[in-house]
Amino acid sequence: MPPIRPTNTTAEILRELGARLRAYRLQQNLSHEDVATQAGLGRATVVRAEAGENPTLETIVKILRALGRLDALDAFLPEPLVSPLQLAALHGHVRQRAGKPRARRRVRASRRKRAAGEQHSAGEMSTPGHGRTPGHHG
Repeated sequence: MPPIRPTNTTAEILRELGARLRAYRLQQNLSHEDVATQAGLGRATVVRAEAGENPTLETIVKILRALGRLDALDAFLPEPLVSPLQLAALHGHVRQRAGKPRARRRVRASRRKRAAGEQHSAGEMSTPGHGRTPGHHG
């Protein structure tokens, strides 16, 4: 079976997922009816899932359970890892929701701009031979 690539369309990925479900079923020598009964689904639902016809996540979970392959879900969507740096930045807490950038980031940017402006102004005044000096009409 070909690997799933980021360039695959959603329809291609669904067809590949269906082909893999079918391969699991056939490895166990089970019919559509066998899987449907064990999964609590209709036979047509199993056939459509194997065809990649937009199965629901619930349908996929039920079929994988019937095939004894729930372990495939861990490979499909492993538990996210939290980097030690992120954990330290969050003071030991795991992020519960996404948030907007904090205002202090914008303040820092404005401080950099202000500091750059002050350096630029100071540079103009101290550069000999450039600009006008007070009282000089050149």
